[in-house]
Amino acid sequence: MEKIAIISDIHGNMPALNAVLLDIKRRGIERIICLGDLVGKGPDSAAAVDLVKETCEAVVQGNWDLGITLPQEQPAGLWHQQQLGEERLLYLKQLPFSVDVRLSGKLFRFFHASAQSVFHRLKRKASKEDRLAMFQNTEMTGTPTDQRQPDIVGYGDIHIPYLLTIKNPSEKRTETPPSGGLILFNTGSVGTPYDGIPQASYCVVEGETDCHVQVGFGIQFIRVPYDLELAVRLSYEANMPECQRYELEITTALVHK
Repeated sequence: MEKIAIISDIHGNMPALNAVLLDIKRRGIERIICLGDLVGKGPDSAAAVDLVKETCEAVVQGNWDLGITLPQEQPAGLWHQQQLGEERLLYLKQLPFSVDVRLSGKLFRFFHASAQSVFHRLKRKASKEDRLAMFQNTEMTGTPTDQRQPDIVGYGDIHIPYLLTIKNPSEKRTETPPSGGLILFNTGSVGTPYDGIPQASYCVVEGETDCHVQVGFGIQFIRVPYDLELAVRLSYEANMPECQRYELEITTALVHK
């Protein structure tokens, strides 16, 4: 069985990222895919970009990754741009939108927020119509040469891990064997989870590679404790704007406007 770690939304939190990468290594997993938002919120965006670039086989673009490359007016945005420098900003601007992986006869698709845009947010309690739109081939995702749509979609952005199944509307009752329907899941966030659990979140998918016949596969959710006090201290030592909001977010694992 091939195992791939899926991480997302690091947001410059290096203690959390280091803890997750150590956990991945302990599990003997060598393949890592990152679903974006490497930067912002936390103090170490530059280090996060460098480490993700070094350790991940694929990295897709998040809304913060693209947003930070645009002209900034607020102190926080200007500060993060200065920390990143031109070379990293160019790297973030050129990141791909999505990545497809085939495992156990399934087409897995990974992107940051939705099949439409890095800025188009799909909430956990979205409508069935909006959920089904996540499985469409769009101009942003592209279309595989065999015209296939994904069976399983993993994304980040909302910082809340979950998994649900959806009946495939294109599947006929007479199909044997049935496809098993569609699966949509969110990895949660490495750096700033919003589900009330102040621990880094990531997922592991596993299945058989180069397999055209449907066989067993798995999706596992993992939580990793890390040094919250260190993460808070690093933000204040760096004189990062909005330190207090960042401290509240990572210690409560809730959104603070």
